[in-house]
Order: sequence, then C-alpha cells, then structure tokens
Amino acid sequence: GYNHAWKAGNTVFTAGQTALDKDGNLVGKGDFVAQAEQVFKNLKTVLSASGASLDDVVKVTTYLTRTEDLAGFREVRLRYFTGEPAASTLLIISALGNPNMLIEVEAIAVVD
Repeated sequence: GYNHAWKAGNTVFTAGQTALDKDGNLVGKGDFVAQAEQVFKNLKTVLSASGASLDDVVKVTTYLTRTEDLAGFREVRLRYFTGEPAASTLLIISALGNPNMLIEVEAIAVVD
C-alpha cells in the first residue's frame, strides 16, 4: 500500500517525492541538482494526476541530507515555483530511505 497522492475534497496531499524515474531508477546519483530536477518533475506529475498544479501548492516540506545543497535547491525550486511562494519547511536530516538520495519533497495543494 503506497499512494503518491491522496485527495480529500479539494485538498491534495502528496507523499514525499524522490529522484526516482518512472522505472524506479535513481536519477543523478551524487548530483544534487539532477536529483532536485527529478523530484520537482515527479511532484508536478503527481499533482497533475490529482487535478492540481504547482500553482495550487500551499505548503511544501523539503528534506535535504546536506546543508551545502541549499543554494542548488533554491535555484531549482525557483524554476518550478514561479508564483507566490507557499508556506515552506526545510529540514536537514542524516539520511533518506535510500542512502544515495539527497532530497525528498512533499506538498499540500488546494484546488479551487
């Protein structure tokens, strides 16, 4: 049992999105920017499948495993979230479920 997203009324809750491609392969091993790009592509896809978009996101939680990736994260995030910024929480943690993963992002979106 795993869902990438759950829709309750007009609210979409996404599971944490990682840098896995559609075949389950890790994109960008050791390359933070490549992983971040894949994460945001996955987030966009999951939201779209749930009838939402990045513009509908009201809350984002991001998990990074390395402080030095903050600048790269901000750079990639700005390419995907171009409107009014959502509420955001950023955590630096020791590891994710796969030790080669450097970033995970979950979001909450509200669809009008």
